[in-house]
Amino acid sequence: GQSYEIRMLDNRKLGELPEINGKLVKSIFRVVFHDRRLQYTEHQQLEGWRWNRPGDRILDIDIPMSVGIIDPRANPTQLNTVEFLWDPAKRTSVFIQVHCISTEFTLRKHGGEKGVPFRVQIDTFRESDSGDYTEHLHSASCQIKVFK
Repeated sequence: GQSYEIRMLDNRKLGELPEINGKLVKSIFRVVFHDRRLQYTEHQQLEGWRWNRPGDRILDIDIPMSVGIIDPRANPTQLNTVEFLWDPAKRTSVFIQVHCISTEFTLRKHGGEKGVPFRVQIDTFRESDSGDYTEHLHSASCQIKVFK
């Protein structure tokens, strides 16, 4: 539930991708499992979490604290995903909140479990000729662990 800032920066070199000048881009944030063995069962793991925590989300945007984000959305069926539009020419900071802890996905629950590492993955897209944001521009990620 703690809010953490991620600054969105335009890191293009001069003259690179001039077609996005003055245009918005879309970034999709996902919290996924870092360990490969858990990636194979990610869908089942997330469904189990949804069953134990009905109505809760894994990832949210702290909208009042965020700056420069446009049309933030959280799909009700994708609990670990949020998305928004932003202008690369303007200062943009998104504050995200992760609502699960790393030990919720460990097998044994007797205390002192190590907890699984998550990864925050950010994929950014530009608008295509058809008006949807499908042309991939950039991906970034970092590993996180969440504890109380």
